[in-house]
Amino acid sequence: MARAGLCSRRDAERWIFDGRVTIDGVVLNTPAIIVTDKMEIRVDGKLLTDAPAPRLWIYHKPVGLLTTHHDPQGRPTIFESLPSSLPRVISIGRLDLNSEGLILLTNDGELSRYAELPSTGWARSYQVRVYGQVDEEALADLVNGVTIDGISYGRIEAELEDPSYNTRSNTWLFMTLYEGKNREIRKVMEHLGLRVNRLIRVAYGPFSLGDLEPGQVKEVSRADVLKAFPEAE
Repeated sequence: MARAGLCSRRDAERWIFDGRVTIDGVVLNTPAIIVTDKMEIRVDGKLLTDAPAPRLWIYHKPVGLLTTHHDPQGRPTIFESLPSSLPRVISIGRLDLNSEGLILLTNDGELSRYAELPSTGWARSYQVRVYGQVDEEALADLVNGVTIDGISYGRIEAELEDPSYNTRSNTWLFMTLYEGKNREIRKVMEHLGLRVNRLIRVAYGPFSLGDLEPGQVKEVSRADVLKAFPEAE
């Protein structure tokens, strides 16, 4: 189901437990099953066909959109703003409502899972504008990780984009994360006495935002997909 781009692996498990999936006419009640190409798998009564070739897109998320397929509060989502020419896609990672920049989109749930696994080790790089006096020594020490309110954050590489400019007004930082916990940058900056007022993701793993404007999307070439995801062959 994830490979066919219907949903993420987590959602697939939830759909199974909700009784939405059948194999050869029998409702499936556990994801712990080995399937073969001879089995008839249906989701919500619709036949699950062979998965299309894995594809990947780079999307420049604007501020004000949620990275979710549905918001109970009715707020706008990135999936509502995508071109109608795209097939059903899922996101690789998330950006919160007030963050912007690069989001990877794919029609293949296995690609999404691979990219998000900590063992894959893909870095996420950001341009971050903060308000407050930056302690450059404390900023550099983030490379050793930090624990805040009992939550441990791993290595963060952070530096001033312009070391000659460090005042209590807005200052730009360049930061690279290797874990990407929920609202990690904002929480870590707050811990250092800084307030984030703009956050732009400019790279995720081997992919960069480049000159894409907010709201624009472009497809990654098949060759580059295979370089990043060998299992997509």
